[in-house]
Amino acid sequence: MTRPPLDKRDWIAGLEKGLAILEAFDAEHARMTPSEAAARTGMTRTAARRYLLTLEHLGYVQSDGKLFGLTPRVLRVGWSYFDSARLPRMLQPYLQQLSATIGESVYVSVLDEWELVFIARNSTSRVMTTGFVLGARVPVPLTSPGVVLLAGLPDQDAVREWLNSTELAPFTPHTLTNKARLLEIIAQARADGYAVIEQQLQIGVRGIAVPLKDRRGEVVAALSTNMPLGGETVEAALKRVLGPLRETALAVMNVL
Repeated sequence: MTRPPLDKRDWIAGLEKGLAILEAFDAEHARMTPSEAAARTGMTRTAARRYLLTLEHLGYVQSDGKLFGLTPRVLRVGWSYFDSARLPRMLQPYLQQLSATIGESVYVSVLDEWELVFIARNSTSRVMTTGFVLGARVPVPLTSPGVVLLAGLPDQDAVREWLNSTELAPFTPHTLTNKARLLEIIAQARADGYAVIEQQLQIGVRGIAVPLKDRRGEVVAALSTNMPLGGETVEAALKRVLGPLRETALAVMNVL
């Protein structure tokens, strides 16, 4: 999960700081003063203010004279990925067929650092309250696709070190925060080639995922489905959806 070093001659510090300002906004910090932005990014207040004013001029933030907040133009940056990336566009026909086969919404997700990001989906026609929107980011060890992606990383020592250094927040009464148990679940997914996760992020929801591999056998993404628990047992759910998930993953591998 580390990147190779970049030559200092190629590094543009201003771009790094501008992006840091944009990433500083979140649900708890939807609107900020320059001082608050400075504190969250490690900049001086003067520097943060200059970046905020530049971003306001470019249309990425707006201000009432004191507080700054993001504008919808920021979405252009994120959606450029979906418009340009090959993987989500290539996978869509497979997702449509899989969703029709199992009668559930299906998703493709990838790791971004240690977060899980959903990059493709296909929904059923019925109303669902258990799904994820495109671009959604969720805690990686608490989802079935996150577990299979962690299991697919070649450096399991890095997974262990990251998990041991991470504070896991409970989202439901069933959320696992026992790191030793989570490592066991990741190891089991590595051995089984799939993961089943229940009620970790949302009550009454089960997720089942398999890895998506390229022709070299390297895990590049996860293919998953979410479903209400209802009265269906884990065994019955696996019997119903695991085969189609694996068949789709195999078909995708031939074109990656």
